[in-house]
Amino acid sequence: MAGFARSVAAAILLLSMTTVGFAANKVIIILDASGSMWAQIDGKPKLEIARESLRTVLQSVPDADEIGFMAYGHREKGSCDDIQLIVPPQAGSASAISAAADSLKFLGKTPLTAAVKQAAEALKYTEDKATVVLITDGLETCGGDPCALGKELEASGVDFTADVVGFGLTADEGKQIACLADNTGGKYIQASDEKALQEALVETVAAPAPAPEPAPAPAPAPAPEPAKPEFNFQPTVVMAEGGEPITDGNAWEIYKANSDGSRGDSVTTEYGAYSGNLDPGDYIVVARDDEAKVEQKFKIEAGQVYKPLFTLNAGTMLIHPRSSQGADVSDEAHVDFTYPGGSTTHYGDTKIIVPAGEQKVTVQIGVGTATETIQLAAGQKIEKDVVVGVGHVVFNAYYVAGGDKADSSGLGFQIVKAKKKIDGSRDDVEHSYGPDSKFWLPPDDYVAVTTLDLAVVEQPFSIKVGDNQDIKVPLDAGVLAMSAPGAYSIEILSPKKDIQGNRKALGLSYGDAWQQTIAAGDYVVVRHMSDEGHDNEMPVTVKPGERSEITVAP
Repeated sequence: MAGFARSVAAAILLLSMTTVGFAANKVIIILDASGSMWAQIDGKPKLEIARESLRTVLQSVPDADEIGFMAYGHREKGSCDDIQLIVPPQAGSASAISAAADSLKFLGKTPLTAAVKQAAEALKYTEDKATVVLITDGLETCGGDPCALGKELEASGVDFTADVVGFGLTADEGKQIACLADNTGGKYIQASDEKALQEALVETVAAPAPAPEPAPAPAPAPAPEPAKPEFNFQPTVVMAEGGEPITDGNAWEIYKANSDGSRGDSVTTEYGAYSGNLDPGDYIVVARDDEAKVEQKFKIEAGQVYKPLFTLNAGTMLIHPRSSQGADVSDEAHVDFTYPGGSTTHYGDTKIIVPAGEQKVTVQIGVGTATETIQLAAGQKIEKDVVVGVGHVVFNAYYVAGGDKADSSGLGFQIVKAKKKIDGSRDDVEHSYGPDSKFWLPPDDYVAVTTLDLAVVEQPFSIKVGDNQDIKVPLDAGVLAMSAPGAYSIEILSPKKDIQGNRKALGLSYGDAWQQTIAAGDYVVVRHMSDEGHDNEMPVTVKPGERSEITVAP
């Protein structure tokens, strides 16, 4: 894991060392905030490695470098438009970028091509020299073509470069995005092989930057003026009274105050330790850290220095959701928090800062839930395992025991309670489609109702806490392929007639060809014409695990 963290750090060093000596150079870092960043390397989520590496390396970036920060996939699941320039390129942005990265929620898709395009446009790449550093642990999932984009940016840009860091990608996966760097004269860094990365760094960033021209001798200094304060507003925020100042991960929102005391236009949003100069006037300042916030009103007067203290009256909770006692932390868990004044949802292992008071924490894994009420004092840090108490089961269906696996997308599994209600029905629990359907279920007796076309099978099973079952459901069915040239419709009937001379209708399809999975047995296939009185029928026997083909002639 250390090698991996250094690889991410080296990628950021690339943007820092290649900008030394070029005052007009600007860089935007793009961080992949898709859901796959929850995957772990040596027991630690990739997103945490990225955050720590960003924080460490950005501390060594020269103050004059203008660095921006963009992310994608951090606000919405399944959206290809979830791209945001969070920190515009500016000098001294290290703390803002670190704080922004720490607050990201990793849950979306990977529109990396569109993100690089937006970053290039934000840097005005057709007018100025521009560099983009993309850190991704996955390939394009929104239909973009990174190779074509690289050629486009190289052709239309003044001096555009894209450097790409492959976050644990395989060599073959890396080739699919390395062209973005190659086509712009940038470097592709494979962040899964430490030795190869070090060799790449020797080639790309080890050469020292050119020494700057000697500065001309300064003109004689004018007579000193009376000293003025560098900043007139230097706030401090603490978690609780008497606590240490918070300087990382927090945010400052500054608004003009309207005459009625309400918030007016936004003045600025800053991150981490903040010192600034505010014009004389009335302001509302909000100090925020995660879900905790507090605001104060100020009247700024010329010549005065203000150093207010903000107390969040909040605490920290670390929630480790587990399916059973002693099980690994579940990345699939939904962790819902209800705290004084609000609520929020996180996923997997969660660290959260919330207002002090009674906290209701509900963890859901599959259809199992566990709720705990926690009293959190201001400044307190509580770490707790929440065990939901479920078992895991994976379902697959087979046409016949030991036969072919049913891999159709039309395959369905409906989980119901085994115990019937007084009216004979059962409570519905959960459902899923396709092979390898996975369920997390509380301990109980259940029935899996497996459906594939006209074949329906009920499979009883039981689950205990901590179970990990793999259930194979035999459908005892075959495939019936029916052809009826010129037919208006095809119908499948039971072979035996009831006392009134009618057969039970099992299925109907319009057209002259139809294929269905159906339980093994004897059937009658009827060819219907649009004109009455021209129906033909044919008996057929379907054998388990076999395909039967028939043609019902006119």
